[in-house]
Amino acid sequence: MMSYDPAVYSRILTGLTLGFHIVFATIGVGVPVMIAIAEFLGIKRRDPHYILLARRWARGFVITVAVGVVTGTCIGFQLNLLWPSFMQIAGQAIALPLFMETFAFFFEAIFLGIYLYTWDRFRNPWVHFSLSIPVIIGSSASAFFITIVNAFMNTPQGFTLSGRTITDIDPIVAMFNPATPTKTAHVLSSAYMTSAFVLAGFAALALLAGRKHVYYKKALRLTMITGLIFSLLTAFIGDLSGKFLAEYQPEKLAAGEWHFETTSRAPLVIGGILQENNEIRYGLKLPYALSILAFGKPDAVVTGLNDIPPDERPPLYIHYFFDTMVVIGSLLIVLCIGYLLFARKRRSAKGRELPRWLLRCTVWAGPLAMLAIECGWIFAEAGRQPWILRGYMKTAHGATTADNVDWMLLLFSLLYIVLGFTVWAVLRKLFRSNTAEQEMARRGIEGGEPK
Repeated sequence: MMSYDPAVYSRILTGLTLGFHIVFATIGVGVPVMIAIAEFLGIKRRDPHYILLARRWARGFVITVAVGVVTGTCIGFQLNLLWPSFMQIAGQAIALPLFMETFAFFFEAIFLGIYLYTWDRFRNPWVHFSLSIPVIIGSSASAFFITIVNAFMNTPQGFTLSGRTITDIDPIVAMFNPATPTKTAHVLSSAYMTSAFVLAGFAALALLAGRKHVYYKKALRLTMITGLIFSLLTAFIGDLSGKFLAEYQPEKLAAGEWHFETTSRAPLVIGGILQENNEIRYGLKLPYALSILAFGKPDAVVTGLNDIPPDERPPLYIHYFFDTMVVIGSLLIVLCIGYLLFARKRRSAKGRELPRWLLRCTVWAGPLAMLAIECGWIFAEAGRQPWILRGYMKTAHGATTADNVDWMLLLFSLLYIVLGFTVWAVLRKLFRSNTAEQEMARRGIEGGEPK
């Protein structure tokens, strides 16, 4: 049995909370964008199906926001309780974005309530659509500000530290550290992408169940096209993130790619099994690809892990999380392109349906995209180890010394199980008791071909 170590239990509990919260945070950031796009198309094209999409997505979105608030509060609680030494130092330098994140959430919540309760209240539908813009701004700004805190942990600046005394604090410099641009952009784009695929999965599931109404076909087309756009954007930002790591966190890039010797024309390794002598078996090596990822040149020199002090090297298992994230992202792009090709054939041959295997793959696209998000965060957080504040404080030194973290882990685990089951039950009841077909019948919405 594992001996009690509060730092270990603190890491497990914080990781569990973040892993659970990220699911709802991702949906909370991405779904408002999808709602706004659907309502925009509905008004622009005078298409009631897209308007209904926006209505129904908004109802489900509110449930996930409520759980996101609970888990977000847990994170704030745990930061102060489990990592007091870290918050004593970092809390002073990075308090501004923590405050701004709360303000952004209140801004979102206010306009979300107005948006939900003003459907059909305006003669000009564009007035109601305009209320979705502050919701998007608030949700995205909330993610932006909280991600700044994580960026600060990777490239801290804007203060002077002498022992445990922090002086010369410049909160603006601390906020806009070198990690901020790529981290915040990657978080936002991946949230938009994942939400599109989650919603696409529900549409594909309905089509697989034999519900052939054009409403579901329009939902699938909208979500797959936006999913492709945001997937390409995420891949582009991911490339910029690789170049950031090469310059500011070479140890994370080297550990993630199992790159041990500093060399030019470095290959990028996918998969494989690491042997005791650092030999890689069964891995796929792409020549020059790591040098291109790191510096944009095939003959660029990439720092190897052997040039990093042993006590500052990240765990090598992050290689698998990085690979999983990249492979899933690539497969999602291929899936979207495949969907567009088959959809084009379907339109040219009227009456022809999409292949069932393609719909099944689309159903799995949402969970896989969320898995890629989780793997990306594990790579980011574990890849920063052994530092909690890189270059200033190691994780073991920032943790609490309390002797009851194991009980907290048990209690919060039970809480997350209850919350997860509750969300599933409520959403299932919400949409099964009021299907899209029933709502269209009540509103007098007829079918039509996808536009």
